[in-house]
Amino acid sequence: MKLRLTLLLLFTAIITLAQNTTTIIHAGHLLDTEKGKWMEEMTVTIENGTVQSLEKGYKTVSTTADYYDLKDKWVMPGFTDMHVHMETEYNPHAYISKFVNDPADVAYDSVKYAEITLMAGFTTVRDLGGSGINISLRDAVNKGTVPGPRIFTAGKSIATTGGHADPTNGGNQAFMGNPGPREGVANGADEARAAVRHRYKNGADCIKITATGGVLSVAKNGSNPQFTIEEIKAITETAADYGYHVAAHAHGDEGMYRAVEGGVKTIEHGTYMSERTMELMIKKNCYLVPTITAGKEVAEKAEVEGFYPAIVVPKARTVGPQIQGTFARAYKKGVPIVFGTDAGVFAHGQNAKEFGYMNEAGMPIMETLQSATITPAIILKLEDKIGQVKKGFYADIIAVNENPEKNVAILQQVDFVMKDGVVYKK
Repeated sequence: MKLRLTLLLLFTAIITLAQNTTTIIHAGHLLDTEKGKWMEEMTVTIENGTVQSLEKGYKTVSTTADYYDLKDKWVMPGFTDMHVHMETEYNPHAYISKFVNDPADVAYDSVKYAEITLMAGFTTVRDLGGSGINISLRDAVNKGTVPGPRIFTAGKSIATTGGHADPTNGGNQAFMGNPGPREGVANGADEARAAVRHRYKNGADCIKITATGGVLSVAKNGSNPQFTIEEIKAITETAADYGYHVAAHAHGDEGMYRAVEGGVKTIEHGTYMSERTMELMIKKNCYLVPTITAGKEVAEKAEVEGFYPAIVVPKARTVGPQIQGTFARAYKKGVPIVFGTDAGVFAHGQNAKEFGYMNEAGMPIMETLQSATITPAIILKLEDKIGQVKKGFYADIIAVNENPEKNVAILQQVDFVMKDGVVYKK
């Protein structure tokens, strides 16, 4: 116990010292995410965890400053993944784990996943559903207790009875009970409002609803609509009162359309999205979060005997392969896109695979980089803090060894990570 306390104090002291020290970076190639181009031979000065200046050329480094030579690197702002699940990582034992693991077990796992995510170059994430431990994880990261990305979390997702994210699906009837708004299950407009208020009470940063069935829930239908338009509007209107935006998990088109019509800000997955829904998303400035990596992963794991319960396998085989094609059509149509992977459905730290899949489907690499930097900043209302290496912004800076526009796979090999002016990987 004394050793652990000493290590935590040391970790906090290192962060405090780094944030009070001037740091200089010489960047050979620095990405301007606003203009979508690379700036050559730049000096970045960092103080108190924020970028103080950007200057052309390699300026002289004071002997009292920390210095990082990234002259041979491609330097970028830290990435944002707008769809992760920091508490979990699917494996053949995931379904039984919820009956076996204590909250402390989940918490320890989440700490590991947070650090892995940060080391992969993702300095900010939006966590879209867990047990509520994700809220405590966010707070621990913010305090400097554990290393991890900046977390914006929905806490517990909101579902309908038996819907995707009903926490009692697939359980023994003796344990099912009748979960309500407090547990993230709502039926009718009044309960929908109450569920949002419970998320506020618990300290969430945004709201996540499951507008349709899901692939990995222990339920037969993976795409049917699961909220009425009245329930969705009750959620989005109440969320707006509390300063929240709403994300909607959606595979089937009818539930998706209702969610967009009802005022959600992002559609997660969007598997069977119709032209009608795409047009409505463009009209309402609603963003698609593709999660192509998750689609490919569930389709692959469906062929591994025993990895998923039998009821999940046909959904994974059907839904998974559709997601990339839908993304391609939506991008071509002009639907707003923001980067998100559903990490936790696959192994944490592999988030950057999504860049390659998005590019494979027709999105230029520079646009994929912008979708993971300046676009999330808009949704999170942090346009003046994240997504750019610019004066006054958080010093979230990463680097790779090659130009990602020529080799997108290099984004899976980030070898320099700074968050809030603290270097975690070099």
